[in-house]
Amino acid sequence: MVFFTELREYDILYYKENGKQPIQKVRCCSVKTNRTVKDGICRLEQENGRTLAWSESSGVGVLEQDGLFFKDLEKTGELLPYEDWRLPVEARAKDLAGRLTLEEIAGLMLYSPHQAVPPLPFGPFGGTYDGKPYAESGRAPYELSDQQKKFMQEEHIRHILMITVQNAETAAKWSNELQKRAEALPHGIPVNISSDPRNGARGSGAEFKTGGSDVSKWPEGVGFAACFDPEVVRQFAEDASREYRALGITTALGPQIDLCTEPRWMRYIDTLGENVEMTKKMVKAYCDGMQTTENTETGWGRDSVNTMVKHWPGGGTGEGGRDAHYAFGEYAVYPTDNAAEHMKPFTEAAFKLDGPTSSAAAVMPYYTVSWGLDTKNGKNVGNSYSEYLIKDLLREKYAFKGVVCTDWGITQDPAPVIDTFGSRCFNMQDMTEGERCLVAILNGVDQFGGNAEIAPIMEAYRIGCEKIGEAAMRERMELSAARLLKNIFQCGLFEDPYLDPAKSAEIVGCKEFCEHGFDAQHKSVVLLKNRNNCLPLKKGLKIYTPKREIRASKGFMRNDIPAHTEDPVEDAVISKYGTRVGTPEEADAAIVFIESPACNPYSTEDAANGGNGYLPITLQYRPYTAHTAREVSIAGGDFRENFTNRSYRGKTNIAYNESDLDNILDCRKAMGDKPVIVCAAINNPMVVHEFERETDAIVAEFGVSREAVLDIVFGDYEPTGRLPMQLPKDMETVEAQSEDCALDMEPHVDEAGHAYDYGFGMNYSGVIEK
Repeated sequence: MVFFTELREYDILYYKENGKQPIQKVRCCSVKTNRTVKDGICRLEQENGRTLAWSESSGVGVLEQDGLFFKDLEKTGELLPYEDWRLPVEARAKDLAGRLTLEEIAGLMLYSPHQAVPPLPFGPFGGTYDGKPYAESGRAPYELSDQQKKFMQEEHIRHILMITVQNAETAAKWSNELQKRAEALPHGIPVNISSDPRNGARGSGAEFKTGGSDVSKWPEGVGFAACFDPEVVRQFAEDASREYRALGITTALGPQIDLCTEPRWMRYIDTLGENVEMTKKMVKAYCDGMQTTENTETGWGRDSVNTMVKHWPGGGTGEGGRDAHYAFGEYAVYPTDNAAEHMKPFTEAAFKLDGPTSSAAAVMPYYTVSWGLDTKNGKNVGNSYSEYLIKDLLREKYAFKGVVCTDWGITQDPAPVIDTFGSRCFNMQDMTEGERCLVAILNGVDQFGGNAEIAPIMEAYRIGCEKIGEAAMRERMELSAARLLKNIFQCGLFEDPYLDPAKSAEIVGCKEFCEHGFDAQHKSVVLLKNRNNCLPLKKGLKIYTPKREIRASKGFMRNDIPAHTEDPVEDAVISKYGTRVGTPEEADAAIVFIESPACNPYSTEDAANGGNGYLPITLQYRPYTAHTAREVSIAGGDFRENFTNRSYRGKTNIAYNESDLDNILDCRKAMGDKPVIVCAAINNPMVVHEFERETDAIVAEFGVSREAVLDIVFGDYEPTGRLPMQLPKDMETVEAQSEDCALDMEPHVDEAGHAYDYGFGMNYSGVIEK
């Protein structure tokens, strides 16, 4: 329905709650409009006003008041403050927060589990349609699953994390289906779709990577650092934000701005490196590029994507390099008391942007227990449960006013065994889930990642009323609701959340963005060694590239991965540069593709045999025995363990991919004087002394395509990248460094006398001047 009133020019005043003092004055007048209907979505464009879009099936109408149009989301027939796009988003969010039931606020405070589009047939990313798997349902891939309908309707969830999706058109249609359903529900609150990074050209094993659809492809985080140019990051962010909005995504779960001062951390490749000043520049470029809509007063608008910087107060200091996705890696340590430097990418960059949006929209604390940082209460608990880290530092000292969202799955009860993917309520296991939620809420946390049920939030509210009173608890919940709604308002979703699937398909992965991404891939590749100027190779040569043999290993979710063989490069890719042959004897050159050594840091077998279960994380291929590791760990202890010393001193570990080294050495032996080129996919700063002198050239990459690497090898692009890290002399050097201190390792020196230190790189003529 459409409501008409007399068209006239007028002044409208908006008042504070006391109704006496005007806070804003807006001049309004009659306007020209253009209304269209396509695929059940009505769109009204108005001169000097916001474009409105709504679903015919949602029951939402349009209000015309004094010559301007507004969506009647509340379906009252009168214009309410939250429906008035002329008001500041803070005022609109506060008004709507006050209208919500406690259940509706609790739903806003949830972030859905990962959603595959369409759902996968089994596992944690599965789903059904009328109880049937997708393959048997006959449904279109963009239709909503039973689970999605339920958590929107019954749990009031409006924040949804999308992972895999078939293509841009499917993503746009799925987004429209979500928005139609949300618009029909009370208050018409749009869905805020989010995504983990999805533009990486090569997925590492560090975390479950988001399905990229057909987006443009760029280096992983530390690859941007290898470019030594924040403008490359800015270009990525501007392009990716356009692609994200075309996919329906309005929140990026990133950038990951942890200073990665611990070289063994499995998430090293996703960071922006360990140099704090360069990281700060890249953080600003990333957040400004993602969040800014040009030619708007506040910087927010239709092209904006909220950034959720992670992980407060810095997750790159896990003791021994272990990761806090797992209870055996829960502790972050600061042996040189350097925690303040790890906060600088947040406090001096993400919270102080140069662009008009001023600050990152959201922050995610890491799972870790930041050992010893709580100087107020002396509590070693997961970061979101730390009053000192969240309330005293993040909220009060650094005055962060945006959304604080926990990392995924921190509130559920722990598993009975320590070697599991979950169990992240670190040192809070004696509380109920509702009690844990209340602790986080009173600290200043607004949202709980990966939770799909409001019951624990409602329990937290009930306990909170008993503790601080009903009025205070309602006020605290409304504050979180207003923060969460603000991020939806500022991206323009309340006015127009709908996409044109055909246009989305044109934008996502368009030629311009793909060219930008491929150029960035080139810029990030580092030439480390070029004996006798053997590179670039001539095209048309006979090339031998050995396959990789990977031992049985553990996956990201601690699942068992059987031993297997991998072909590191497709024949179709090699054929662009030369002819692939089956043996090194018949080749003109060997190109050996390797990855950083990877291993299992925890052994249930060791624990069962009387050990503590902890193993060294090795950055070399051959078996490594930790003779020089700490005798007593800095941090330790778990309710499932009867000890606190997590030391692995004297223990031995071996890389899953030890055969990468064998491939290099075998090629060297078989090739004789013919060149052996190593192309190293570096996820962590690896020990190269095992093979460096057996190679003629080494090319390092940080999450790029094979084509980008081979373009360097064959001269299609002269290398400009430089090391964004140090490559250590040996594992003893790694053990001697401090988890919280940047660039404190002695680097490897190659046969030409070049130190593989931070900032080192070569072009075809020699060492690049810094």
